[in-house]
Amino acid sequence: MPLGLTLQSPARSAGHPGGTVADLAYAPHAPRVLSTPQAAHGDAATLAPLRRPAAGPPVQPSAVAAAAQSAPARLSGREWARFLRRLLRGTDSLLVIASVIAGFFIHIEGGRPFAGTAADLTGTSIGVVLGVLWIAALGLYRTRDPKILGAGTSEYKRVAAASSAVFGLLAVGLVVFSVQPASAFYLVSLPLGLILLPLSRWIARRWYNARQAQGQYLVRAIVIGQAEDVRYVLKRIARKSNAVYEILGVALPGGRRGTSFDVDGRRVPVLSSTDDVVRTVGLCGAEAVIVAGPVPGGNQYIRELGWGLEEHKAELVLAASLTNVAGPRIHWRPVEGLPLMHVDVPRYSGAKHVFKRLLDIAVAAAALILLSPLLLALAIIVKRDSPGPVLFRQERVGKAGKPFRMLKFRSMVTDAEAALAGLGTQNDGAGVLFKIRNDPRVTRCGRWMRRYSLDELPQFWNVLSGEMSLVGPRPPLQREVGRYERHTHRRLLIKPGITGLWQVNGRSDLPWDEAVRLDLYYVENWSIMGDVIIIWRTFKAMCVPAGAY
Repeated sequence: MPLGLTLQSPARSAGHPGGTVADLAYAPHAPRVLSTPQAAHGDAATLAPLRRPAAGPPVQPSAVAAAAQSAPARLSGREWARFLRRLLRGTDSLLVIASVIAGFFIHIEGGRPFAGTAADLTGTSIGVVLGVLWIAALGLYRTRDPKILGAGTSEYKRVAAASSAVFGLLAVGLVVFSVQPASAFYLVSLPLGLILLPLSRWIARRWYNARQAQGQYLVRAIVIGQAEDVRYVLKRIARKSNAVYEILGVALPGGRRGTSFDVDGRRVPVLSSTDDVVRTVGLCGAEAVIVAGPVPGGNQYIRELGWGLEEHKAELVLAASLTNVAGPRIHWRPVEGLPLMHVDVPRYSGAKHVFKRLLDIAVAAAALILLSPLLLALAIIVKRDSPGPVLFRQERVGKAGKPFRMLKFRSMVTDAEAALAGLGTQNDGAGVLFKIRNDPRVTRCGRWMRRYSLDELPQFWNVLSGEMSLVGPRPPLQREVGRYERHTHRRLLIKPGITGLWQVNGRSDLPWDEAVRLDLYYVENWSIMGDVIIIWRTFKAMCVPAGAY
């Protein structure tokens, strides 16, 4: 547990909209929030902003046990983690062995056919060493760490890094010992492993997420802190969370058991005051305590809370708003017992951006070629559906505020812009966005094209020409940029995208501050692996659209 860390209140942080418990970017499911039996019948009182008495009343075991037992018995998050680690350890070993055996038996033209003779001990020795090192590396790189399983890209990144390191070490060994290069292992085993290992993790994750949706394998947690901060963190957890929590209740300064805490109409039980959290954890079987911002007692209280939680083997989670802004760029460096949080400066150019551009060109070119029959069919449909041009060109604001003409299939009548002024009172959009759920300007074919995002397919040409990227913030209109707050302009530091975190997390149904938060997070923390996951989620969002109108 980091000591001496001063927490910033998530609900009061400035400069960026909102904070979070963890990286929210790629998490598809939301946890359940339990309520007491009294709250279910509407009898519990909603707590107003609390005053801090000297000490809250002691918590009673029966009251806390009721919160813990309000759901049927099932595997806890801790038990699930142990089971999943054992399962992945077994599947990883089997897949590595299968990949190495494939490289041993499959003949590559120009390579050494190890299986060509029964007496070839060289290939067998290399295969055994490769398999042992590969399996060991997956453990050393902590690819089965419970903190990264089930959500995010870290799990896949570590698998790829461990595999690459092993094959790099093998290459050095082959050179040092003057062994003939084992090309089959590089051309067969490595690609096969890099496909099978992430695929098995993805299958396990799908199974895991399905069980979470049923209320299983959740980490039982208590949220503590000031009322405003606790409410903010509970809202974030209920919306989406990487580590999916089952909220047993909250502990507030001076909190009184038997009352409830209102969060957007949901009643969350108050289990105790912040002074009695450790005993409450033991009584209700909580596996984590989430500290939602500053608490009475400051760092000394957090340190003693961490010590007290050790006897119950419960985790201490600090909800610092900075993690929402710079999650992957945060690193800890202890200096003489003082843990210092280092935040890497975001980079908006360099080799990583060059690789992103190359990926954009390759995918956009392939998409335009492969989708040409569909594009032609949609063009004919648009032309026959209503009078007007097939393509709609609209000026949008790109990187560094540079305007460009974004292409779309026309999904509205030709005088849609002229009719906009008369529809101002019907706006269903959030913040500076203008959206109408049943927009009368949309054509017949435009309704289903917009629903499944088919009208945006011509934007692959914008990607190919360098005005847009495959993944990035939503391309804004000039009138929207004119109404941005100062920090919102950071969305323009990179190219806008055909898809992005905004598009795969609800689109127009998102509150404006949440849409801005997701875009800013992407701008400063994007990665190639994250882009791949967003593209994959885009395909799913097109099949089951939400917020598209």
